[in-house]
Amino acid sequence: MGITSAWSISAHDDDFISALAPRLLPLIAAERDEPFAREHWNRWRREPLPDYRTWWKPFGQSCRREADALNSFMELTASGEHVQKMYDGLSPDDDFSLLTDVWDLVTDADDIFISVQSKEFALRSFFHAIGPDRAALLPGWCGNFLLTSAEVRKTLPAVEQALGFTAKERSEAEDQDWLDYSDDEESVLDGPLRIWRRATADARGLCGVSVTIY
Repeated sequence: MGITSAWSISAHDDDFISALAPRLLPLIAAERDEPFAREHWNRWRREPLPDYRTWWKPFGQSCRREADALNSFMELTASGEHVQKMYDGLSPDDDFSLLTDVWDLVTDADDIFISVQSKEFALRSFFHAIGPDRAALLPGWCGNFLLTSAEVRKTLPAVEQALGFTAKERSEAEDQDWLDYSDDEESVLDGPLRIWRRATADARGLCGVSVTIY
């Protein structure tokens, strides 16, 4: 059975960011502090993966180390169990929902970037396409973050450095982004920087989450 996942970045006023912080920030910290999380991250930084079209060769045609590196990257870029609670439900006593209490509150389509993917994680393709050095410039942990307007403004230069490409670099990144886009769908290489710049201009905060919908 496959999955459907979503990676979203939505813009909100600082009051909303402050109200959301006690719920989301501990979950992001828990993801980052998982026993193998830093190990997966460091391995990807040491051993960036080759062209994704080589990944699915039978194990007999590739060495065990390459297979282990791929599995480590898959673990790193899957939605984690802690932030997942933002979608599944924080607890029986808390009816807060990412769908109704975050996404549904966004009334302007320009105030959200969301990539919904079947049988895939948008963040995984994004990370592979930009590589570990660029990914290291992004705040938060593996696509999950909660930033005030001041933090958005402060981090914009690093995000522009991470997601600014020469024509050659852009072509190479697009070649390694395996997601299929409809005509009106925003690429993972475009959406994050677009909404970061918009939030900076509008003095708003950002909420980023990567979750499995079902």
